[in-house]
Amino acid sequence: MAYATYQDVQARMSRTMSADEQAICTNLLDDAAVIIDAYNSNASADNKKLVSIRIVMRALGDGESTGIPMGATQGSMAGLGYSQSWTISNGSTGELYLGKLEKKLLGIGDRIGSYSPIQELAPKEEKKDEDNNSTVSC
Repeated sequence: MAYATYQDVQARMSRTMSADEQAICTNLLDDAAVIIDAYNSNASADNKKLVSIRIVMRALGDGESTGIPMGATQGSMAGLGYSQSWTISNGSTGELYLGKLEKKLLGIGDRIGSYSPIQELAPKEEKKDEDNNSTVSC
């Protein structure tokens, strides 16, 4: 189940999509929903919609003939030597991926943590609760 429609993507892109692009966009929105749910199915509906639109727009590109891929962080062009190079920040053009902002919107970005599987094997220590005169397991 997609969180956005091709009309939502089309409105954000400020251009009209062809029938082929509409079909591709609809399929990409379904794929985007699966990716989003894999990361955080409990995110708000508005954030899921926004993330869907953003990652599908990035995959489709801007549809204009500017030659600059959406998501490019730097690039260079040459003259008569016919050379171009672009650096894409997180993924590649045409790929569905979550950037830093999308991860933040889904509530999954910038978290650091650790887990030790042997921690569960350690005996639990008990300490005395001074207020209630009872023993509490930690």
